[in-house]
Order: sequence, then C-alpha cells, then structure tokens
Amino acid sequence: MIKKYHILVLNGPNLNLLGIREPKKYGNKSLKEIINILFKKAEKKNFKLNHFQSNAEHKLIDYLIKYKDKFNYIIFNPGAFTHTSIALRDTLLGINIPFIEVHITNIYKREIFRNKSFFSDISEGIILGLGTYGYVLALKIIFRRLLN
Repeated sequence: MIKKYHILVLNGPNLNLLGIREPKKYGNKSLKEIINILFKKAEKKNFKLNHFQSNAEHKLIDYLIKYKDKFNYIIFNPGAFTHTSIALRDTLLGINIPFIEVHITNIYKREIFRNKSFFSDISEGIILGLGTYGYVLALKIIFRRLLN
C-alpha cells in the first residue's frame, strides 16, 4: 500500500498580493498561479496538498492547531510575521510538524529589521532570495525527504 503524504503550503500577510505588489521584488506570478504549479507537481507524486493564506496571525495559528494531525510537512512563507511573531513560532513548536521556511526575497539584503527570523532556527531549512521558485524547491526537497 502506498502512503499518501499531505503537505500544507502556509502563507502569511500580503502574499495574496503577489503579482501586483512590487513585481520587481516579488515577481509577476500571483499566489494562485504558484499554488496551481505546486498542486500539479504534488499530484504527479501522489501527494496531497493544501494551501492556506491569511493576513491575520490568529487565523494562521488557529488553522495550524485545527489541522495539526493532517499534515506531514509544511512549506511556510510567514511574510512580515517572520520578524514579529513569537506566537506563530510557539505554535509551530507545539504542533511539531517539520517545515521549510520560504522567502521570495533575500531578507538579509533588505532593511535591517527584516534580518531577523523567528522561524529559521526551528525550520528544517530556509530558501530565500530565489523568487517564487523557492516554493517549488521546497516541494522538491520535501519529496526527497519523505520518499527516501
């Protein structure tokens, strides 16, 4: 019997503006386009994929807690919560699901206040500065980790 793995793609604030928000920094692909690419790649590997995005910290936390037993892995772009959310960090520690932190831009080449991540030290890995392709790379890494 083949085990079906389930991955969550979790996106924080303003990522719903991808494609229109500062395209020179974040690219021209919408979040919907990115998620559609990931869904197709997951389907080819017989993985199940869910996506959730919110601009509200408590909604991200509530979603993680409600569905904590559903997912094997998380691709997480916390957006601006990267630099502010101890509550989200505590939730990820509490639910104990491995995750890869993804950032479209290189947070270390931006404003100094963006240089600190509350998630990097508890993540399985970090992909940053590679544009929206970072999501695809994270998915490929998860495939390898779960299938090997």
